[in-house]
Parts: sequence; C-alpha cells; structure tokens
Amino acid sequence: MEITLLKCKLHRATVTETQVDYEGSCAIDEDLMESAGLREFEQIHLWNVTNGERLTTYAIRAARGSGTISVNGSAAHKANNGDILIIAAFASMTPEEAERFAPTLVYVGAGNRVTRVSREIPVQG
Repeated sequence: MEITLLKCKLHRATVTETQVDYEGSCAIDEDLMESAGLREFEQIHLWNVTNGERLTTYAIRAARGSGTISVNGSAAHKANNGDILIIAAFASMTPEEAERFAPTLVYVGAGNRVTRVSREIPVQG
C-alpha cells in the first residue's frame, strides 16, 4: 500500500501574470522551484487564497530570479495579477517511507522571494 503526502509547497506566492493564450501550466521562478524541490512538468495544485479557486496543472520554469508566477492557459481564468496562491505538490510513498519523510515548506514574501524554509507546520491550537 502507498499513501499520498504533501511533498512541498510554496506558501503565499503572488501571481505576477496570467496568459490565457499560452500553452498551459504555471511558470514558476527557477529559484522557487529549486527551493521547494519542484521539477519541471511535475503535477502541482494551485490554491488561490484570494478567490478560493483550486485547480491542478503542471510546473514549468520561469527565469531564475525573476519572481515570476504565471498562471497560463485555461487556468488563467481562475487567477488575476496580485492574487495570493499556495502551490503544492504531493508524493506517493509507503507508510515506512512516510515515517521518515518531511515536506519542504517554502514561505514566500514580497517579490516572490523566499523568506524561510521549514520542514514542519506548527500544531494548530
């Protein structure tokens, strides 16, 4: 049996552009992808904190250091410039692997720059 766990997330990234006529996907600054451990073409979930939209697409590279978060194709109808997103990816693993696993949690601030990286979320009280 395998279970699916959060692999990584970019928390509170800001949409910098939307392109309806682009081929599709979500372009993410390469620095942010590396910080989270995201791979190009990896399936990602976009959770729009601003408007409540949730969708699944895949990640593509945007220029390193650009701060770009571009929601493209049909997904562009679900986001606007300035919207706040949580971008998450999941991984399947055995329960034994899950015991040793911790997700990479990348917190993003102004200009989509990394403010901190963590491996745990505080217990909600």
